[in-house]
Amino acid sequence: MESAVAARRESDLVGQAFDIAAAPTPRVYALSKRTLDVVVSASLLILTFPVIVLIAVLIRLDSPGPVIFQQQRVAQGGRLFRFLKFRTMYADARQRFPDLYAYRYGPEGFGDFYFKTPDDPRLTRVGRRLRRTSLDELPNLVNVLRGEMSLVGPRPELPEHLRYYGQRELVKFSVKPGVTGLWQIRGRARLRYVEQLESEIEYVRRRSLLLDLEILARTPRAVLTGDGAF
Repeated sequence: MESAVAARRESDLVGQAFDIAAAPTPRVYALSKRTLDVVVSASLLILTFPVIVLIAVLIRLDSPGPVIFQQQRVAQGGRLFRFLKFRTMYADARQRFPDLYAYRYGPEGFGDFYFKTPDDPRLTRVGRRLRRTSLDELPNLVNVLRGEMSLVGPRPELPEHLRYYGQRELVKFSVKPGVTGLWQIRGRARLRYVEQLESEIEYVRRRSLLLDLEILARTPRAVLTGDGAF
């Protein structure tokens, strides 16, 4: 309950600190992007349905807990939404490793850390394989269909990180978060947090249908090579 209240408080700060009116999105681009989101995400969910069922079975056999991991994340305009992905960690990971959920950084610490590490002790056996193949992100497509996310955009942020954002970084919340983006095709978790943020800000400034299509075309290679996937 306390974490939910804190998450809401942090997300409210975005609306208070930043008028989400950074460069308006052209109507034609917005309609084209939404059409692409719906068609591609719906098609992928249908095509991968047998894989989704198999993954669900493997997760249940590997460790106790729910198949789907749900977490509050920050979307466009500072709104919170329920982020979905396949569970890759132990269900009691927060109790086992409380220090990894503190999200406290010094004045110079925020931005210099890595959001994910290859030796994360919270990951299950199946979870590690799902992370390496990016299959844990398939449920993100449901968020896309709901309109909470887009196929391409910045990472959906944790509310606990908002307190460390400056005015410049808040521009990322002027667009929907994405399943993939510049941060993914440039190295994903191999990048320091500040490098991911710079890629997200760059995307917001340069966003266009052509850039979205370029990122989508380069994403399969990033997934297949597993660069920064852990």
